[in-house]
Amino acid sequence: MPPRGRPWANALDMYRKVPTDLLEGTKRGSVMSYLSLFVMGLLGYMETKAYLATTTVTDLALDTNKEPRVRVNFNVTMMDLRCDYATVDVVSVLGTDQNVTAHVTKFNLNADGVRARFAGRNKQQDDIALSDERVTQTIEELHENGEDAVSLDAQTLEYAMNENEFLFVDFYASWCSHCRDLAPTWETLAEVMTDVAEVKVDENIEEHGHDYSDEEYDEAVKVELPVFVAKIDCVIHGDLCMKQVIRGYPTLRLFHDGEHMSDYRGHREVVEMTHWLTNIEKSVQAKDEKEKKGQEEEGEKSDVAKADEIARDWMEVEETAEDMNRVPRRPNNRGGPRSPEEMEWIAKMNKHRSRQKAEWQDGEHPGCQMSGFLMVDRAPGHFRIQAQSNHHDIAALMTNVSHEIHHLSFGDPGTVRSLERAEEEGAALPPNFLDSTHPMDGNVYVTQAVHEAHHHYLKVITTDLDHPGLKDSRYRKHDPDYGRKAYQVLQSSQLSYFRNDVVPEAKFTYDLSPIAVSYRTKKRHWYEYLTSLMAIMGGTFTVLGMLDSGVNAVAGKKRY
Repeated sequence: MPPRGRPWANALDMYRKVPTDLLEGTKRGSVMSYLSLFVMGLLGYMETKAYLATTTVTDLALDTNKEPRVRVNFNVTMMDLRCDYATVDVVSVLGTDQNVTAHVTKFNLNADGVRARFAGRNKQQDDIALSDERVTQTIEELHENGEDAVSLDAQTLEYAMNENEFLFVDFYASWCSHCRDLAPTWETLAEVMTDVAEVKVDENIEEHGHDYSDEEYDEAVKVELPVFVAKIDCVIHGDLCMKQVIRGYPTLRLFHDGEHMSDYRGHREVVEMTHWLTNIEKSVQAKDEKEKKGQEEEGEKSDVAKADEIARDWMEVEETAEDMNRVPRRPNNRGGPRSPEEMEWIAKMNKHRSRQKAEWQDGEHPGCQMSGFLMVDRAPGHFRIQAQSNHHDIAALMTNVSHEIHHLSFGDPGTVRSLERAEEEGAALPPNFLDSTHPMDGNVYVTQAVHEAHHHYLKVITTDLDHPGLKDSRYRKHDPDYGRKAYQVLQSSQLSYFRNDVVPEAKFTYDLSPIAVSYRTKKRHWYEYLTSLMAIMGGTFTVLGMLDSGVNAVAGKKRY
């Protein structure tokens, strides 16, 4: 007899019991029970695995980065551009920075592509004198008594190389402003060499009593020239200058016994060049022990040394070739950082550093590896690597900016390193994310014809990362965003063509996307997990129960 108390409570019963004696076990019901347990166990295992795992969710939003500038990291090898010509310019809609040298290091590469040990040897172009201020006459006034710097062409150049021990040639262009400034200085240098030859011829006439005609005298002077000074107009003789691989004007090239010996890159002053020629002659004589011993026994100065003395006398310069090789001594009584003595010593040191005291072989410096970083505005712009010089006008025809990109990325390089460590420790990063931060690494861009260069277009996307692998203070340090903000790059490149009078350049155009991408990790809540487990158990029990009822109904109809 059911209890009479609380009838309203007994009326609500969702779990009514069926008497045990009314239940009947069947073989089919046992199979269904085992099947339901298997299905519930399998689905429960998969649900638990999904609960313990983390997923990466991508969000898009406007970029709220408030940093005014972004860092560009690069390591690029220019295959056929010398370091003293290679410069980096940064241009954006907010301004222009030309010849950027801060945080940029250059490494000379020899003909075999081996990097020089001395880093940054051409980090900045030397500030050299472009002409001799002591030469006050114009080129027209110097030519009134004839031209001492002889104009050559391909045929006469070969003849001059074979007939003279030292041949000093100015490869110039008539439109080059630096060449026009140098012309009086170059003519004066030629006159110095002619004066030495005339003195020697006059001594031979007095000693041997020769009687020369004017033409014979001029020929004798040419024979006795210590250094044959000549010039070649590359506008007229373009093929010859191309054969000589003249990349900039003026190029002052010294030939010894018909072979290219060195290019002069020091101060373009008469005495400076005669000092350099004297040192070159000494180095040549030092290589030949017989000539060196013969000169020591005779105790006489060479013709080049005599020319150096005449140039010093003409230009009223006391400094000798030996003084040129010495490092200026700092005064003991300096009298402060801005004293006249200190400033004079600084000027001497700057001039000493920019002097060329040794031979320069282009074969040892065909390429340049440039590495470092730039701070660019967060605005559309570009940076370019090009041939540029304060002391030369670059020959566009001979400029080759083929290059290999070892590394190019945006942002703090420590961020990428922290992401790499986090990935090694199991952090879930988006697929190919690290590769997308430097997609151009290892690419080579070679131009096959003149007046061509590759231009690169970079779409830079700010990316925020938030997942457990980067929440450790070891990665984030004092900055909450350290190791979380990176930049993905979408790049495309194309070959561009230039006019004949425009110097090619390797150009990298960048544009920061206004939309930022955010990657965050997501885990399921515990109540979602419990709800799913209950749904699995109830649903499995219900579905299999309906299946069992259906099978039972069909079997009952067949029995009748």
